[in-house]
Amino acid sequence: MKMLQNKPRATTLVVAMAVLVLSGCASVNFDNSLAKANQDTTEFTKGKLELAQTQEQRSAQEEKAARYLAQPLSQGDAVQLALVNSPALQAMLAQNWADAANAAQTGRIVNPTFTFERSTFLDEVEIGRRLTFGLLDLITLPQRLGIAERGIARAQIQLTSDVVDQVTQVRQAWVKAVAAKQNLMYAQQVNGAAEVSADLARRLQAVGNFTKLQRARQQAFYADAATQFASAQHDAMATREALNRALGLTEAQSKYLKLPDRLPDLPKSPSSPEDVSKAANAGRLDIKLAQSALESAAKAQGLTMLTSLTDIELGIRRDTVFDNAAGTETPRHGYEISMKLPIFDFGGLRRDAMNAQTLAVANRLEATVRSAGSNLRESYSAYRTAYDIARHYRDEVVPLRKTIAEESVLRYNGMIIGVFELLADSKDQISSVMAAIAAEQQFWLADAALQASQMGKPTSASVGSMVATGSGGGDAGH
Repeated sequence: MKMLQNKPRATTLVVAMAVLVLSGCASVNFDNSLAKANQDTTEFTKGKLELAQTQEQRSAQEEKAARYLAQPLSQGDAVQLALVNSPALQAMLAQNWADAANAAQTGRIVNPTFTFERSTFLDEVEIGRRLTFGLLDLITLPQRLGIAERGIARAQIQLTSDVVDQVTQVRQAWVKAVAAKQNLMYAQQVNGAAEVSADLARRLQAVGNFTKLQRARQQAFYADAATQFASAQHDAMATREALNRALGLTEAQSKYLKLPDRLPDLPKSPSSPEDVSKAANAGRLDIKLAQSALESAAKAQGLTMLTSLTDIELGIRRDTVFDNAAGTETPRHGYEISMKLPIFDFGGLRRDAMNAQTLAVANRLEATVRSAGSNLRESYSAYRTAYDIARHYRDEVVPLRKTIAEESVLRYNGMIIGVFELLADSKDQISSVMAAIAAEQQFWLADAALQASQMGKPTSASVGSMVATGSGGGDAGH
């Protein structure tokens, strides 16, 4: 459809102003996004989350990393080190910025197209100028802006969620590395005691004071201890390397990484269910993400109902005809509207896909809401069980094993028991300490998982591996 008129300037001006005003609404300020993420995750980042965009900023982060590596790394310092040093975390921040910018882009109208034409016929020269833009894009711009704003808001929530996930991974990697280092020390003590026991049994058998069965028991004890020691060595190395990756350390930086000799002490009392529930109710990220997805899908569905049927373009024309023979110049003004006709495709499949997508998102939100409380209760149960078991080892099992070992020393000095019984009791005491370390490790892992779950980022925390026997090997010396 094409129409020509002599005075389209008022219409052109109004349309141009509308485009300029409306197209500048959706924008992204990533510094504000980082500030909001720091505010929402204060317990995780301490307000230190930032994206290094210049060489000066990267150099400043390298200096901060060097300061953290100059001393034994606590769990809190490990998080701060990852924030300034991990390229994976920096990549996550940059990707979120890109996602937010792409979401904002959907709220911008497509740039107009300028066409210049020149044609000749005998003595006539015709010059045509046309400015074309999507009229349907302009009409639906408010809906597009709404979708863009929800996309930006969702990117903000996703940023906070990703930060919680990254920090939780660093916290748990630190706990595993420190526990493995602590466990290795005791595994080495068990291996040393077992080696002494096996060597003594060999000598006693050589002089006829030990049977073959008795020596075999001591040798089996030593073989098991050596296997556990080798496994502990690998575990210490593997968990340290996992922490290196979580912190984003270079090979040179990893040489300066120093870990504490032991895990932190257990808190005097565990968090109460009421406190955990209160903190969680302040706003779960998983529910916010699902709600944002549903709002975006609902907005997009309304837009698809219109755009699936047709597309409309508006063009502003200005032509000039030059008659060289007559020496005249004739201007012509007008506009044209083009529309796609829904003849072959009525957009039914696009609308069906959008309806199904909206339905899926709505059910996903409902599933998230229903599982939120269950996930939090499971995380708290793992946390509380881990605390009770770790405290049981600390207050009951380890002191009892220490008392048994001390009494065994008195009995050995009184020649009531032999050296093998003494070594067996010492081995049991060390084993109970190693079990206590495993229990403390699971508590701190569960603590990190619970904090993530409170934010709406459920993280698995198992208590199955905490139940370790601290009294095995009692027959080694008998």
